[in-house]
Amino acid sequence: MRQPYGGPSREPANLGDILERVLDRGVVIAGDIRVNLLDIELLTIKLRLLIASVDTARELGIDWWEHDPWLSGRDRELIEENRRLRRQLAARGEE
Repeated sequence: MRQPYGGPSREPANLGDILERVLDRGVVIAGDIRVNLLDIELLTIKLRLLIASVDTARELGIDWWEHDPWLSGRDRELIEENRRLRRQLAARGEE
Protein backbone atom coordinates (compact mmCIF):
# COMPACT_ATOMS: atom_id res chain seq x y z
CA MET A 1 0.00 0.00 0.00
CA ARG A 2 1.24 3.44 -0.86
CA GLN A 3 1.98 5.80 2.03
CA PRO A 4 0.88 9.46 2.05
CA TYR A 5 3.36 12.11 0.99
CA GLY A 6 6.51 12.06 3.02
CA GLY A 7 5.96 8.52 4.26
CA PRO A 8 8.16 5.65 3.27
CA SER A 9 7.09 3.81 0.15
CA ARG A 10 8.26 0.44 -1.03
CA GLU A 11 6.95 0.96 -4.56
CA PRO A 12 9.20 2.70 -7.08
CA ALA A 13 7.95 6.20 -7.89
CA ASN A 14 7.37 7.08 -11.50
CA LEU A 15 8.16 10.47 -13.01
CA GLY A 16 4.55 11.62 -12.74
CA ASP A 17 4.46 10.90 -9.00
CA ILE A 18 7.74 12.71 -8.44
CA LEU A 19 6.59 15.74 -10.43
CA GLU A 20 3.29 15.82 -8.54
CA ARG A 21 5.13 15.78 -5.20
CA VAL A 22 7.57 18.49 -6.27
CA LEU A 23 4.82 20.78 -7.55
CA ASP A 24 2.60 20.11 -4.53
CA ARG A 25 5.25 20.79 -1.90
CA GLY A 26 7.85 22.79 -3.80
CA VAL A 27 11.61 22.43 -3.93
CA VAL A 28 14.19 25.07 -3.09
CA ILE A 29 17.67 24.95 -4.57
CA ALA A 30 20.14 27.49 -3.23
CA GLY A 31 23.80 28.11 -3.86
CA ASP A 32 26.47 30.78 -4.01
CA ILE A 33 29.28 31.21 -6.50
CA ARG A 34 32.26 33.27 -5.39
CA VAL A 35 35.26 34.26 -7.43
CA ASN A 36 38.31 35.30 -5.40
CA LEU A 37 41.75 36.38 -6.52
CA LEU A 38 44.46 36.53 -3.85
CA ASP A 39 41.85 36.67 -1.07
CA ILE A 40 40.01 39.54 -2.80
CA GLU A 41 36.41 38.80 -3.60
CA LEU A 42 35.83 39.79 -7.22
CA LEU A 43 32.36 38.40 -7.81
CA THR A 44 29.56 36.82 -5.82
CA ILE A 45 26.49 35.31 -7.45
CA LYS A 46 23.67 34.11 -5.24
CA LEU A 47 21.37 31.58 -6.87
CA ARG A 48 17.95 30.78 -5.46
CA LEU A 49 15.51 28.57 -7.33
CA LEU A 50 12.02 27.62 -6.23
CA ILE A 51 10.14 24.99 -8.17
CA ALA A 52 6.48 24.78 -7.22
CA SER A 53 3.01 24.89 -8.70
CA VAL A 54 1.33 28.26 -9.12
CA ASP A 55 -1.08 27.45 -6.28
CA THR A 56 1.75 26.48 -3.92
CA ALA A 57 3.69 29.62 -4.85
CA ARG A 58 0.63 31.78 -4.14
CA GLU A 59 0.20 30.08 -0.75
CA LEU A 60 3.80 31.10 -0.02
CA GLY A 61 3.00 34.68 -1.01
CA ILE A 62 4.89 34.55 -4.31
CA ASP A 63 3.00 36.05 -7.25
CA TRP A 64 5.49 38.34 -8.98
CA TRP A 65 4.58 37.06 -12.44
CA GLU A 66 1.09 38.58 -12.09
CA HIS A 67 2.53 42.08 -11.60
CA ASP A 68 5.48 41.93 -14.03
CA PRO A 69 4.45 43.98 -17.09
CA TRP A 70 6.55 41.89 -19.46
CA LEU A 71 4.87 38.66 -18.34
CA SER A 72 1.34 39.95 -17.82
CA GLY A 73 0.99 41.60 -21.25
CA ARG A 74 1.10 45.15 -19.86
CA ASP A 75 4.36 45.72 -21.73
CA ARG A 76 2.44 47.01 -24.76
CA GLU A 77 0.76 49.63 -22.58
CA LEU A 78 4.12 50.73 -21.19
CA ILE A 79 5.67 50.93 -24.65
CA GLU A 80 2.79 53.08 -25.91
CA GLU A 81 2.97 55.32 -22.83
CA ASN A 82 6.71 55.72 -23.41
CA ARG A 83 6.10 56.75 -27.04
CA ARG A 84 3.41 59.23 -25.98
CA LEU A 85 5.69 60.81 -23.37
CA ARG A 86 8.56 61.07 -25.86
CA ARG A 87 6.27 62.85 -28.34
CA GLN A 88 5.18 65.28 -25.61
CA LEU A 89 8.81 66.00 -24.66
CA ALA A 90 9.77 66.50 -28.30
CA ALA A 91 6.83 68.90 -28.79
CA ARG A 92 7.90 70.93 -25.76
CA GLY A 93 11.45 71.08 -27.05
CA GLU A 94 10.28 72.54 -30.36
CA GLU A 95 8.32 75.40 -28.71
